[in-house]
Amino acid sequence: MPKPPSKLTRYGFTAPDGACFEVYRHGGHVTSWIPTDGEERLFLSRNANFSDDNAIRGGAPVIFPQFGREGSLPPHGFARNMSWELAKTEQTPAGVTAVFQVQDSEASRRIWPHRFLAELAITAGRRQLALALTITNSGAEAFTFTGALHTYLRVADINATLITGLGGQPYLDTVGPPTQRMQTERDLAFTGEVDRIYFNAPSRLAVLEKTSQMSVTTDGFPDVVIWNPWIERSAQFADLEPEGYRRFVCVEAAVIGRPVALLPGERWSGTQRLVA
Repeated sequence: MPKPPSKLTRYGFTAPDGACFEVYRHGGHVTSWIPTDGEERLFLSRNANFSDDNAIRGGAPVIFPQFGREGSLPPHGFARNMSWELAKTEQTPAGVTAVFQVQDSEASRRIWPHRFLAELAITAGRRQLALALTITNSGAEAFTFTGALHTYLRVADINATLITGLGGQPYLDTVGPPTQRMQTERDLAFTGEVDRIYFNAPSRLAVLEKTSQMSVTTDGFPDVVIWNPWIERSAQFADLEPEGYRRFVCVEAAVIGRPVALLPGERWSGTQRLVA
């Protein structure tokens, strides 16, 4: 794992059973999760930037209030570059929870004129990690948003990795001009760049490797994004080491196809659970 500059605040949390995770205030960004088997399950690029004005490459970035380029904001919005506050921690016999929060600022309102409170609750215990994102409209006007948990799952070799649970599902292929397609194969294998948005996707998927598997379940997030940049696209990212693409697949809990609309005082929540 890269050694970040000390100016970025990093927190570590350990459950009674030894499961642990790390979070940066910058972006409310989870960069490490090690369940009780002692194996790191999130990918973090060795070339990741650890600075106030860059998103961290890897882990579980929070995408809000815009997914990708689906609007006029900077790609993937601004939450992943904001400074989040540790609001609460709780430890029980079953695990440890840390809650981080961020709210609108003068800078955010200059490009998105809405008041909000974003909260990310992270819970780890045994072989499970749960990420629960809650957005509250704390202003006097309604707003809409899209977003995701852009989770980078560590794999031993992308060439030997399968995603199950999406067979027969329609998706938007965004490699090249966006094109509607149907996944005819039962399992998704990787032989080149993959960038797919599955709308109204199944709530339970699995990432299969030769000697292990991970289940990914969602609640409140209707869509799923599967992404791996492969060789040529990876070369465009200065913060991704050569051959880094071979060691991760992004399985993203998302809300894209139908933006969330919140009236003043309303809130929305979505959860992604990983079980190793």
